[in-house]
Amino acid sequence: MRQGDTVAIVAPSGPPNAVLLRRGVRRLEELGLKVVVGAHVLDRQGLDYLAGDDADRAADLQSAWCDPAVTGVFCCRGGYGAGRLLGLLDWDAMRAAGPKVLLGSSDITALHNAFAIELGVSTLHGPMAACDVIAGDEAGPEPLTWESMGQALFGPAPLVRGDRVLSPGRAEGVLRGGNLSLLASMCGTRWQPSFADGIAFLEDVGEEPYRIDRMLTQLLQAGVFDGVRGIALGSWVGCGDPYPVLEDRLASLGVPVVAGLPVGHGSPQMSVWLNALGVIDTESCSLAGSIRNGEQAR
Repeated sequence: MRQGDTVAIVAPSGPPNAVLLRRGVRRLEELGLKVVVGAHVLDRQGLDYLAGDDADRAADLQSAWCDPAVTGVFCCRGGYGAGRLLGLLDWDAMRAAGPKVLLGSSDITALHNAFAIELGVSTLHGPMAACDVIAGDEAGPEPLTWESMGQALFGPAPLVRGDRVLSPGRAEGVLRGGNLSLLASMCGTRWQPSFADGIAFLEDVGEEPYRIDRMLTQLLQAGVFDGVRGIALGSWVGCGDPYPVLEDRLASLGVPVVAGLPVGHGSPQMSVWLNALGVIDTESCSLAGSIRNGEQAR
């Protein structure tokens, strides 16, 4: 992306806080971006945990993606609801619109995974416009989060360092994944994830270790990890101590595993490109991205 580009804010999942949204829009404008907000972003009709009706949320997302004046589509928050839109989108029309930037995390994992499968594009896993690390503090965004997002948008994403190694080695492949709960929920659907010949990225929030065990077991039994080359583990905020179960379930795969990467929930939230070439190195306990185009990375 370049300064002067137009980004569209959409709400595919839960309803954003209007004050945080306005502050987030202002901060994106301070980056030199032009910002437009989807027509239904502040809708509240229907179920109170959704940002309006499914059809309206899907229309905002598709309209933004298909608008030739829009370079990036930024989600304003997570929560729940993005998966409900997948069957409502005109994938042929979105494919014809060509690639652009999709930015979001958490529940937006449903879109990251589906966009990779349907459109073959790289997408940016990072903080959202109405989230606390961007808009929660009147004094400014969380500095490391803001710096990482800006670097990922306007140039190569920075190296992300973790704090522990569960299995040693080095691996290179297309980085795929996101929120563990969302990935597990997509098993058995048209958009079931696969980590074959790639690096699996996983994170979650507010899940007890036994639930993490259950979801990892589901992914393992569904064959999602078949052919995986390495694993990058992000944040596990509010998950107790997840590392015994992560090691128990993943170390037997015999691939490098780096952990403690500040990607996902919590603060800071570093940005990484999905469906793009990534490299993990347990000697430096790091994840690096090098090529955004998934086709080039294969």
